[in-house]
Amino acid sequence: MADELTVDIVTPDERSFQGPADGVRAPGIEGSFEVREDHAPMIAAFGIGPLIVKTQAAHEYADVHNDRIIFATSGGFLEIIDNKVTVLAETVEPASEIDVDRAESAKERAKQRLEQGLQQEERDTYESARDRARNRLRVAMGKVGTQQT
Repeated sequence: MADELTVDIVTPDERSFQGPADGVRAPGIEGSFEVREDHAPMIAAFGIGPLIVKTQAAHEYADVHNDRIIFATSGGFLEIIDNKVTVLAETVEPASEIDVDRAESAKERAKQRLEQGLQQEERDTYESARDRARNRLRVAMGKVGTQQT
């Protein structure tokens, strides 16, 4: 039995995190799921939601309890092989780096557009933008605790 997982989170632009972890919780397409050591090999799609890395290792993104790192993500794929978790994400943003004002503005812009008569494709685009902004706010609120969605 292995002692821990190795997690690698990458986007098209950068490596957002690489390090040891006790577990990873992802917003799966069919519901959230958690990966722990010695998990069976798997590839899974995930959607908009919080991606949580549970770790005892010190890291600049760790929350106040220093036992987890929470990222806002907009979807991607997660692969588990031999206690190595690779997350290929469209976007990830650590809670500590989310600009709450910018996320709130994005949510309001999407809300205003959705109140207009839109074609279905445009509606889908703005619903997704609204959902991403809401997720960013929820993740940030775990850090700042004073903003409302």
